[in-house]
Amino acid sequence: MGCFSHLNSAPPSSSFSMHTIILLCFGLFVTSVVGMNNETDPLALLAFKAKITHDPLQVMSSWNDSIHFCQWQGVTCGRRHQRVTKLYFRSMKLVGSISPHIGNLSFMRILVLQNNSFKLEIPPEIGRLHRLQILALDNNTIGGEIPSNISNCSNLFRFSVSYNQLVGETPSTLASLTKLQFFATHVNNLTGSISPDFGNLSSLEVFSVASNNLGGIIPDSFGQLKKLSYFAFGINRFSGTFPPSIFNISSIITFDVGSNQIQGQLSSDIGITLPNVKLFSIGENLIYSGTISSQVIGLSFSPIALDLSANQFTGVLPLEVGKLKNLEFLDVSDNMLFGKIPASLGSCVKLDFLAMRRNFFQGEIPSSLELLRGLGLLDLSTNNLSGMIPKFLERFDLLKTLNLSYNQFEGEIPTGGVFMTMSATSVKGNSKLCGGIPKFQLPKCENKKSKKRKLSGTMKLILSILFGLVGLALESLIKVRNIIAVKVFNLVRRGAFKSFIAECEALRNIRHRNLVKVLTVCSSIDYNGNDFKALVYEFMVNGNLDEWLHPDVRSNEAPEERRNLNLLQRLNVAIDVASALEYLHHHCQTPIVHCDLKPSNILLDDEMIGHVGDFGLARFLIEATQDYSMNQSSSIGVKGTIGYAPPEYGMGNEISTYGDIYSYGILLLEMFTAKRPTDDMFNDSLTLHHFVKAALPEKVIDVVDHILLLEGEYGVARMNDSHNQTQTGSSETQECLILILRIGVACSLEFPRERMNISDVVTELRSIRQKLLATRIRTQRIQRPGKFPLS
Repeated sequence: MGCFSHLNSAPPSSSFSMHTIILLCFGLFVTSVVGMNNETDPLALLAFKAKITHDPLQVMSSWNDSIHFCQWQGVTCGRRHQRVTKLYFRSMKLVGSISPHIGNLSFMRILVLQNNSFKLEIPPEIGRLHRLQILALDNNTIGGEIPSNISNCSNLFRFSVSYNQLVGETPSTLASLTKLQFFATHVNNLTGSISPDFGNLSSLEVFSVASNNLGGIIPDSFGQLKKLSYFAFGINRFSGTFPPSIFNISSIITFDVGSNQIQGQLSSDIGITLPNVKLFSIGENLIYSGTISSQVIGLSFSPIALDLSANQFTGVLPLEVGKLKNLEFLDVSDNMLFGKIPASLGSCVKLDFLAMRRNFFQGEIPSSLELLRGLGLLDLSTNNLSGMIPKFLERFDLLKTLNLSYNQFEGEIPTGGVFMTMSATSVKGNSKLCGGIPKFQLPKCENKKSKKRKLSGTMKLILSILFGLVGLALESLIKVRNIIAVKVFNLVRRGAFKSFIAECEALRNIRHRNLVKVLTVCSSIDYNGNDFKALVYEFMVNGNLDEWLHPDVRSNEAPEERRNLNLLQRLNVAIDVASALEYLHHHCQTPIVHCDLKPSNILLDDEMIGHVGDFGLARFLIEATQDYSMNQSSSIGVKGTIGYAPPEYGMGNEISTYGDIYSYGILLLEMFTAKRPTDDMFNDSLTLHHFVKAALPEKVIDVVDHILLLEGEYGVARMNDSHNQTQTGSSETQECLILILRIGVACSLEFPRERMNISDVVTELRSIRQKLLATRIRTQRIQRPGKFPLS
């Protein structure tokens, strides 16, 4: 009022000054009104404080009338209008929920509540904060759905809600936030798919949705995001193929799509189109064909981490891998790579993690690897490597984990460095090794003459095995510590010679990590002059699946001492068997029908990995086709085992891959119900198939093996726990069991052509396993999106 009282006395010549005074006075007036009447912000702040139930660091002890609210800890106000523009409470150990009154802080631009223990939900009132630019709620225990009206925060350029317990779908409305640069929702329970509209956000640099339950395809529209540097879709259920346009984003630094169901081939020129990639992960997908070409890992491509594991890459590992001078992490495990380990790997001197397990690599460990002094983990297990274990490995001071198991190494084991600790080193499954520390329990090393004499004793042992029934397996622990299984054929029995020939023919042309490995064939004359036929297999220390599903109960054995398979172990074995069938049906030069799939023919190694054995009834299809044609098959007299053989075989129909699918379906049902198809409760009107089908989905707990409903948090069966959800299992466990049993029912349908395709079985079972593992990952709060952390 005083300001305006002077205007009438101002002379006409001072018009410029008068306008200036008017503007200044108006500004002071507005500031005065805002400052004097702003009760909204402090009330909203006090409401926020009221929702904090625990404040161990006394962060909000200053939140009282003794000082202005703009001076409260964690609060920042604008200088001109004294309105709250920022709340910053990162890693303050706060416990509570987010007050809906936070939506009244209408001038707020930055809200950071990361690394605390906020729970309940994200209040929809946040959608009223139209000036909000940064919303960071990572690493709390917030549940509920992402409010769709956050799309009203049109100035938002960072949206980060990772490591929470959010559910529901990712709102497609968020794709309207045209200023968005950073979008991270990894490690939650989100479902649904990703809207293609996100591909229109031209400013997007980080997009991370890893470790959720998302599905569908990766939108091709993401190829338009020319500024994208961090692309993380790992540990989800995405399917389809790689959108070709993705590989044209030259700005990408992190590319993580590992642990999904993505199919197809890897682009051969990613070394050119993705020149800036540092972290590249496509592990654990369904990339079923193709080689790792020199173009993939050559030219300007220089990653720090490269994960190609658990696909079906074939061929050799290119020499060009040695050009990746910055490589610290390399995982090519669980593929079908062969040939020698490239000596050029020795040039990757920064390597800390090198995993090449479960392939077909052969030859010796290259001496050039002596240069990899920074290795912390080296896993070359389950290959065909031979020769001596290099002594230079004992000089690797940083090496904490060394796995050389299940190869053909021979000679003396080094005794220094990592070899001094048995828990850090695994050399099992190498029958010709000797020496080492006493805990390895290996024989002493002897001279060559003595060793030759013992090997001849091994041959005498095989030739002296008495004739037994077909399939008789004998354990032989020879002085060289080689445990084998010998299958001797009783040639007096009708069809035994034919069975021997069939098994030899089948096994000579196939090789897969889930098929029993044949060490040698013995076809000779015994000491009585009679024909002698035998197969020598790698011995499976954990016996067969039937022994685990139906263990003999001893009177003096406590329930918790009985060996059982938990849900994840059974699921892994089911995937192993399905993978073996997929290989036999689809990836052999001539498709093979096993004809006798049942639990006793599924053998388990020391890591509980399933191996399909006994090919005595196996038959080749006449032509290598993939259409399951009933006309492209051959007939056979003996057609499997009662209960597992498909009904069409009993009616005289020809064998086909459909028959294996039926047997697999029955096997799957037996694995998760622990009921044999020949159980006394089943008859002509009630079969195992109908028994399970009638119980799905509501009565699943009535038919499954009760052991599976007693599992603890990490998959361990709890026999005497009175608090384990009234012995009905968690909802996640029941859901997984329903999905698994539905596959078993679909595989064991009466009409052959209505049964599932084995490739679809593998895909769906892997999806169920990923869901189960994701649940346990969230339970254990593993702090990682995919394999690579987001900085």
